Amino acid sequence: MDFTQLRAFVTIAREGNLTRAAERLHVTQPAVSLQMKALQEQLGLQLFNRSSNGMVLTNDGAKLLPYAERVLASSGDFMQAAHALLSTLSGELAIGTILDPEFTRLGVFLKRLVETYPQIATRLQHGMSGWVLQQIRGGQLDIGFYLGDLPNDGKTPCHRLVLTDFTYRVLAPSGWNSRVQGQSWEKLAQLPWIWTPPESAHHRLLSKIFAQHGITPNKVALVDQEQSMLDLVKSGVGLSLIRDAIAMHEAHAHGLVIADAVSITTQLSLICQEKRKNEAMIAESFQLVSQSWKLII
Repeated sequence: MDFTQLRAFVTIAREGNLTRAAERLHVTQPAVSLQMKALQEQLGLQLFNRSSNGMVLTNDGAKLLPYAERVLASSGDFMQAAHALLSTLSGELAIGTILDPEFTRLGVFLKRLVETYPQIATRLQHGMSGWVLQQIRGGQLDIGFYLGDLPNDGKTPCHRLVLTDFTYRVLAPSGWNSRVQGQSWEKLAQLPWIWTPPESAHHRLLSKIFAQHGITPNKVALVDQEQSMLDLVKSGVGLSLIRDAIAMHEAHAHGLVIADAVSITTQLSLICQEKRKNEAMIAESFQLVSQSWKLII
């Protein structure tokens, strides 16, 4: 059955006029007439009679009209169902997380993802941003959060969506005001530092700063958790790089000291492999993360 002919039949019946039917179908009047002639010949039935008022359904035409309408409606339902299957995403999305969920807005993103695509299952893996980058490059993770600039090291290129800029402060134990206030990076390097592994953004950011000044910091402890770094600062062990909001809170609540002459500004991004950025699940995830941040901001 030719759906074009059926559509012409239904439209003429509704409009009662060839000219108006042709306008509705965005074709010429002769084209509509040919479609109807072909349909009537195929069926062996007369569907319309011409009158001074236009096109009038015959008895046979009136009996067949409801069937034609149902066929067209069913074809529309078929196409909608096919489109829904095509547009419904399913599968597992492996996400690399860092820091605390509140800072990355992870909960807002996951809520929108589950509501929009309930057939997507998520697998969360937490680590340092350098580790997340390694896992994405290796294909173990699909997307992940990352701090700082992506390295230009010739390895698997990654695509990133910058979510926000933020600042790191140097936080010192209580009572260290005279040791850190107004001090440069060169002076601060001489004090004891709580250091982090190479996969950490703290390591990358501080190593770059100290290398630029040609100095080596005094490392007295190595930790891989932000909370552990903060606990050691509170215990008087040494200095650490802490996010601005946390540093301000700790200075107010516990008397810790912020070095006021230095700071580092960096970015939080969402990343994936460059070659995978247009994959449906990944592209939609980036869109939902972007929307989540816009909603909050």
